[in-house]
Amino acid sequence: MKKIIVIGAGAAGMMAAGAAASQGAEVLVLERNEKAGKKLYITGKGRCNLSNAVPPDELIANVPGNASFLYSAFYSLGAFETIALFESLGLRTKVERGNRVFPSSDKASDVIKALLVYMERNGVELWLNTVVQDVAAENGRVTGVMANGKFIEADAVVVATGGLSYPKTGSTGDGYRFAKGAGHSVSKLRPSLVSLKTKESWAAELQGLSLKNVSLTVKHGKKKLYDDFGEMLFTHDGVSGPLVLSASRYVLDKLNDGCTVHIDLKPALTDKELDARLLRDLGAAINKDFRNCLDALLPQKLIPVIVALSGIDPVKKAHDITKEERLRLGALLKDLLLTVCGTGGFDEAIVTAGGVAVDEINPGTMESKLVKGLYFAGEVIDVDAYTGGFNLQIAFSTGYAAGMAASLEE
Repeated sequence: MKKIIVIGAGAAGMMAAGAAASQGAEVLVLERNEKAGKKLYITGKGRCNLSNAVPPDELIANVPGNASFLYSAFYSLGAFETIALFESLGLRTKVERGNRVFPSSDKASDVIKALLVYMERNGVELWLNTVVQDVAAENGRVTGVMANGKFIEADAVVVATGGLSYPKTGSTGDGYRFAKGAGHSVSKLRPSLVSLKTKESWAAELQGLSLKNVSLTVKHGKKKLYDDFGEMLFTHDGVSGPLVLSASRYVLDKLNDGCTVHIDLKPALTDKELDARLLRDLGAAINKDFRNCLDALLPQKLIPVIVALSGIDPVKKAHDITKEERLRLGALLKDLLLTVCGTGGFDEAIVTAGGVAVDEINPGTMESKLVKGLYFAGEVIDVDAYTGGFNLQIAFSTGYAAGMAASLEE
């Protein structure tokens, strides 16, 4: 019987273990934490957006880095196959806006339970609180691992240790060390799907303010990198929230090179319609100070910032505001500008961009091209996607491919 060790009981590792064991292999999962799926517990704010219900070509379109590497994995286990597998394990799912797939219960813990069922059903052994020191190989072939100071023999090893994001969940970068030890290249590691830091000090004044139904555009010079509509949040040093997390992946390689964020606070209104609205609001508050005229238009916390940025005297009476000033105010509301100067760190990033070089991994099997019997799955590989369940689908698809191939390989 084939003996396989999987390092890491996250999304990719548990999928790999279940798949390998379903083919009759003897599978041992080694997890450094006190429980399996620790990072899964906090994904999707505890709801776990586990996939995106679209065909493989659309999954691939949402992978900005090395997408072509995932063709085979996505066509072997795509979103619909993943959903069907989870349903067979007792997890009911639902599809929400943007084709995002969630457990019907809205509990990430139910996704973990289903993966544990997948492993238990197929006889997988799980060791918790087990730290792997090294992956052992001789004559270009895996022989086992050193874990908790002891050597454990194996015919194949699947490295599914995650990236560097959320280090409190056990993502310590061990997988990259194992890969380098086996002769693999690891590309530059960067936090992705993460908050953006901005130069403007006024963003900090708005800390905690959430804006809904706004349009956000990111530009590199004059070139548009990203444009979407939804929700965002101001932080102590910049911006975050769903729109910003998605946008962050587009600016990773251009952080020190003139990236700007443009917020349209009133995307439902044309410039002309917004000017008419401003005329009405100012007309209704004709004897009020300008600073007291925007209550119906903007969140209270945002008003002092907009007043200051507009350049209009805060105590100027509404009836004294000129057409030029009004048009300037309208332009500001349609294009509130921030300058990107950095991102949040790995401690808050949803995923890690970068990882084990894909040209050194067989895309059909996830096996190392350098060491026989060594496989990689999930975030440790140099592939990452946008928000919306795509990163977990990568974990499941690559984990499944690795597990199936490891169990069948002679």
